[in-house]
Amino acid sequence: MITTATTSLTMVLFVILNGFFQSCEKVTQTQLPPIEDEEIENWTPGLQDAFVWVDAAANVFQGPGRFRDKNDIKLVLDSLKIVGVNGLIIDVKHNSGFTLYESAYTSKLSSLNGHNALPDYVDFMISEAREREMKIYFSMNTFVYGNTSSATGYIYENPTFKQYESVVVNTSNQRVPISTTGRNSFLNPAIPEVQDLSINIIKEAATKYQPDGIILDYCRYAGIYADFSDFSKQLFVEFLEEKYNDNQAKHMDFPNDIVSSWTVSGNSVEPNATGKYYKKWLYFRAMVLRDFFAKTRVELKSVAPDVELGAYSGAWYSTYYKEGNNYASETYDPFNDEELTFSFAIPGYQETGYAEQLDLFFSGNYSKQLYLADNPATVNLKYHWWSVEGTMNGIEYITRNKVPVYSSIDVGNVTYDSEEDISKAIHYMYNRSNGGVMIFDVCHVTVPQYNSFKKGLWDAVKNGLMVD
Repeated sequence: MITTATTSLTMVLFVILNGFFQSCEKVTQTQLPPIEDEEIENWTPGLQDAFVWVDAAANVFQGPGRFRDKNDIKLVLDSLKIVGVNGLIIDVKHNSGFTLYESAYTSKLSSLNGHNALPDYVDFMISEAREREMKIYFSMNTFVYGNTSSATGYIYENPTFKQYESVVVNTSNQRVPISTTGRNSFLNPAIPEVQDLSINIIKEAATKYQPDGIILDYCRYAGIYADFSDFSKQLFVEFLEEKYNDNQAKHMDFPNDIVSSWTVSGNSVEPNATGKYYKKWLYFRAMVLRDFFAKTRVELKSVAPDVELGAYSGAWYSTYYKEGNNYASETYDPFNDEELTFSFAIPGYQETGYAEQLDLFFSGNYSKQLYLADNPATVNLKYHWWSVEGTMNGIEYITRNKVPVYSSIDVGNVTYDSEEDISKAIHYMYNRSNGGVMIFDVCHVTVPQYNSFKKGLWDAVKNGLMVD
């Protein structure tokens, strides 16, 4: 927090940073805007947490990335601290399934796309965050273990795990391994060996570095078209037999009794006609993930009780069932809800809610529309899954205040009309959320070509992180 007592120190820091920007050619593109004395004197960041996400692919393994050089990293972190950011979420497990540190369970990702990571990247980030009294969380790409475009990743080095790749329905209505469709290699979340590998890496990172928390990303199915493997079929039959005493389940026409026909939607497929087991299949998949979160929590806390467990998911709850991901509270019943209608739910679906398994939750409120009143179509609504206010209302409603929620803004991929609109959205999320705000991604703030305004977004962030 910047206070009057630290103003002079802040100004000294700014002079150093500004001089560095102007003297070093490679960083002039991301100059921190001038901050006048009066502005600092009269401005204090709020008491909520403000995080930025640091994606490894964009910030370490792409040309404009700012996280390959230690002086550059220090400069960016100092600048973030000045504008009010007090927390980092750094990506330490890539979609290759490799980690950015030496692991006993997978390989270390040291180089990609012709760019090399710092050998001590994770150690250095931890140290620099602690020095600045910034919180630091690790992001884990939970169930993706192969980058198909570069043919790199865990499954390429461990062929036995190739058999655990998620089986999906392709645009020709065939069941195929997901990598054959051009997508990255999601593994089947239901397979014990996949769960154990993922949990071991989580526990390893927690005990080795003691970050403030671990955030599970991509802790879900690849989509509604996954996973239609024989393994999932057998588990589903057992689920039907145990849950519903369905003695005929083993005779089902799989997968037609779940989805009988599909329709092409872009590069993917969606159900065109569903079978008699469709909604129970949705329930089954959501329970697989809920149980994984519960298992992960127990195992993580057994070795690192002070390390928090968190998750990221998109805020569009009305369609997130397609990924098998139910981040609601187990006390929220979407089937018997009298305010909202969710056609995917059946009796008992509330058992799949996993909010109680988390210490914190990050929701991607990635909508250009801020207020419900901004659109005549939503002005009379309370809940709406494609506006910031509507999603925040909805997520508060379904999570039942069982977990702190950090609302998140995408300042690079969502095309805002002005920097002021970005500030307004950050300000609303920051002051309204019961946890705070997360800004995705730090590269959109620091690298002009990564946002629509083609400039550093320092002012937009600073103006957003003000006290109401």
